[in-house]
Amino acid sequence: MNDKMVISVLSGLITEKRLNRFEEILSLRTKYFAIGLEDIYYSQNASAVLRTCECFGVQDIHVIENYNSYNINPMVVKGSDKWLTIRRYNQSENNSNETVKSLKSEGYRIVATSLNKKSVELADFDVERGKFIILFGNEHQGVSKDMMKCADEYLKIPMCGFTQSLNLSVSAGIIISLLMQKIRNSNINWQLSPQEKESILAQWLKNSVKNSQMIINRFTEVGDN
Repeated sequence: MNDKMVISVLSGLITEKRLNRFEEILSLRTKYFAIGLEDIYYSQNASAVLRTCECFGVQDIHVIENYNSYNINPMVVKGSDKWLTIRRYNQSENNSNETVKSLKSEGYRIVATSLNKKSVELADFDVERGKFIILFGNEHQGVSKDMMKCADEYLKIPMCGFTQSLNLSVSAGIIISLLMQKIRNSNINWQLSPQEKESILAQWLKNSVKNSQMIINRFTEVGDN
């Protein structure tokens, strides 16, 4: 059953108010800007980033698992993960390279967070040069050397204290908030396409309606007879 049919079957099983809320939130979602998480160690950090993405409208999260498995902390994520599109890369010997190939084939600029000489300060980052993914490395070593080599650009948060690092989830919160503000204030076509909205709405309805797969299967069986 395609997405349009799923929406037709399941949309009548939620209230009109909830359906309108889904459509309102979809109008504020973007795939122009995505987040990448590479080998995050602490589940509370990964979960906090997901929650921040959901709050600010970043739909796509790319999770790279080379050494550390991706886990969610339910107390932190607060169910926000069910409203996001999470792609996991954990099937290759070098999942970072596979992630880069996939993202570049989709036209994304790979932007690594790093305090190096090539890094652009957050306020100066050009959101209008094309869609992009901001990549965060793990809490101890940061973005891997392989991913740093593959990155197209580098981004940093300017700091003026003795401490030159922030907690992962704090860094992500600052970056996501500011870049989403810049995107929404620009002339970029950052919103979801009709097809993207349809696909996500279908998934949200599946997540929201009890026994949704059983209901879909029943309608499919009726249609086949």
